[in-house]
Amino acid sequence: MAQRHHDLTDPAAGPVTTGDALAGYLRGQATEFLRALRLHRETGGAVSNGASGASAGGSVSAEVRVDAVRALRRSARRISGSLHTFRPLLEPEWSEAIRPELAWLSGTLALEHAYGARLERLLLALNRLSGAAPVPVPGQAAGPAGSAGPHGSAGPHGNDRPAVHPATPDRGNLTVGAAKAGALLDRQLTLARTRAHSTALQALGSSRFHAVADKVAVLASEVPLTPAAPATALHPLASAAEERLADAVTALPLVTAGSPYNAEALVHGLSPDPAPHPQDAPWHQVRLLLRLHRYACEVVHGRSTPLDLRLLTAGEALDRHRDASEASSAAAQAARTPRIAPATAYALGVLHADQRHEVEAARYAFQRSWQKQTVGAP
Repeated sequence: MAQRHHDLTDPAAGPVTTGDALAGYLRGQATEFLRALRLHRETGGAVSNGASGASAGGSVSAEVRVDAVRALRRSARRISGSLHTFRPLLEPEWSEAIRPELAWLSGTLALEHAYGARLERLLLALNRLSGAAPVPVPGQAAGPAGSAGPHGSAGPHGNDRPAVHPATPDRGNLTVGAAKAGALLDRQLTLARTRAHSTALQALGSSRFHAVADKVAVLASEVPLTPAAPATALHPLASAAEERLADAVTALPLVTAGSPYNAEALVHGLSPDPAPHPQDAPWHQVRLLLRLHRYACEVVHGRSTPLDLRLLTAGEALDRHRDASEASSAAAQAARTPRIAPATAYALGVLHADQRHEVEAARYAFQRSWQKQTVGAP
């Protein structure tokens, strides 16, 4: 069983936190949501597509819009996660109605940046593997501050582990195919990003979004708690979220995490089956549960939430795991494109293997960070 990060169960550690604190947290997040929405509308109401502005003012406005969209996603995730963890304290019909809508909004707004970051990651990895000079990604600047950027050039190997990659590829064949592989990935992921941009624009102008915004506006002033919630302690529900995380981590194959060569994952990824590799699903679930645990700590501790370096580094490792997993799937999908040249397919296969090794390295980094005791822990 993993050690606890924060003392969520001992009331003697401080005053008992009740449903009133949950109401205050939700009101604060709803206010942040509305503030981000107002800022987004004041700067033109469009999600940035990564293109340079026509002027310095245009660039600043685009950057502000990106920040506003990120803030919308951040607040939506926290409200939705808190409604999930503390749902016994909330009016059930209202909570179950708004939670999936917030998840839809957050997921929709995340796609455009995800495709852009994935393309940048893969092109950087291709350049590294082929020995070519770095080439800027068309229409893609560096990821916004605070977001999970690409790690294709350095990867997660700085976490007490040397880089372990497949046998050195045939640089001659790889150099020939890398340019065409990069062009193919650019076409596919830029198209996906453009579609995600249009989908986000449509979502933000839809009646569905306006209904969500109206509910959040009500939440900013009135939280529909159950009658008993104001006097109910939050610690048991927060501890239950922590236990779910600990159980999920216990079920992970931490002993074999970071295996130098996970042949099963490579074979699956390059098979005709486009389904995600089943090995990755438990790790993605742990990432979600870790996020819910962090949000629960924010609710219980409020502004005095202690900085837990182990949670931080574990979360970063799981973010890298997600990024590398999705990048490897994108490389495998591109390799399934009909009638591509053998050299292009070879380059994409090498790229897929490289990203699967990044997956293994991220798992190893998570294992190392998770097993470390927090400072001052007994």
